[in-house]
Amino acid sequence: MQSATGFEIDPHYGEPAKALWKETPLAITLADFTRQHPPIADKQRANLLICNPPYVRHHHLTVEDKARLQFAAEKTANLALSGLSGLYCYFMALAHGWMSHGGLAGWLIPSEFMDVNYGRALKAYLLREVTLLHIHRFDPHDVQFDDALVSSAVVWFKKEKPPANHEVRFSYGGTMQRPTISKNVSLIDLECTDKWTRFPKQNAQAAHTGLHLSDLFAIKRGLATGDNGFFIVDEDKAHSLNLPPKFLRPVLPSSRYIKGNEIHADTAGVPLLEKRLFLIDCELSADELARDEPALWAYLQTGLKNVAKGYLCRSRRLWYAQERRPAAPIVCTYFGRSDHDGQAFRFLLNNSKATATNGFLMLYPKPMLAEQLVRDPTAMRRLWQALNAIGRETLLNNGRVYGGGLHKLEPKELANLPADALAAVVGLCEKCAPRQLALV
Repeated sequence: MQSATGFEIDPHYGEPAKALWKETPLAITLADFTRQHPPIADKQRANLLICNPPYVRHHHLTVEDKARLQFAAEKTANLALSGLSGLYCYFMALAHGWMSHGGLAGWLIPSEFMDVNYGRALKAYLLREVTLLHIHRFDPHDVQFDDALVSSAVVWFKKEKPPANHEVRFSYGGTMQRPTISKNVSLIDLECTDKWTRFPKQNAQAAHTGLHLSDLFAIKRGLATGDNGFFIVDEDKAHSLNLPPKFLRPVLPSSRYIKGNEIHADTAGVPLLEKRLFLIDCELSADELARDEPALWAYLQTGLKNVAKGYLCRSRRLWYAQERRPAAPIVCTYFGRSDHDGQAFRFLLNNSKATATNGFLMLYPKPMLAEQLVRDPTAMRRLWQALNAIGRETLLNNGRVYGGGLHKLEPKELANLPADALAAVVGLCEKCAPRQLALV
């Protein structure tokens, strides 16, 4: 090694590192890497780059920093990054300018870029601006960092345009040298695949030309209250505060309190569950509340110093008014774990008038399905059963995974599920046979 350059922004780590490597060709600079200028001459740039960038999510980047980093990323690497990108994406873009032509780069980064929308630009860079060589994804249950529950990947590439018919090695589990499984994937298949985490366990996904779940349901995340502990009360608390029933909407508890997959209700539409909760939901003005509803007004006053100042509440016209989320006939759990034999996600048949918080996805029938349900009211139950019969791996592969094996399914990811067999179950698709359900 003739020379090496390193950057560290935190003196707590940088100073000991400088002392440790002072007798070597490694020169460590205590500075913010994203504000440094790379060498102009190619021969002065690095032919090997190794980096484990900081895991800083976009929420923790200032508006000014995002604008600066986005401009620099596009200028340096032709990489137009979304404002939702984590800091590691900007590191990869800016490091492009520090590499010599033909230089190698190895990155240890969160694997979420392989699945999420903001990762599209980064994947395009890896496919078109450099030659992607190898992506190794660690088993999500094997968390690499104690202070960050992320699923990690090692990405290797060469700074040169990819050759014709190039293939990328994908490996999973174990170590890079001894993975559990590996497979070569063509750039053509990668270009056509939204979620790269399907590799190497699965083959490239064929384009689905039939119905998707979004053709049957409008899928929305449950409501975000702004503070569940304040706005959601149980029966005893509602009674002790003398809160008026007309401003209390039944709301589903966390899925761990729902043992079965069907929710029954009493004559008032309140779920027959051990944990019966209610959402405070009122659109009266402050003056009207103070005049006509003194008990509710008194309770809301207790949230003025903290709850009302939260990001979500302070952005509302009335800080205590909730968004519209009527009860949905079917709700799906938003998070799930893959470290057990059952389904990571559950579809619940909701026979109650309860709405749901953002721990659930809410499925509302679209006109085509709604008309069929009027003709055949029993079809909803068959559809619910069919949804719960969807293969476990199908749901996991359509979602995303975090460290520790925690899976999440976003509304658009659920909406993208093929639904020809589901449509057949309720008599909407004459060309589809119910036996195809196993293939969903």
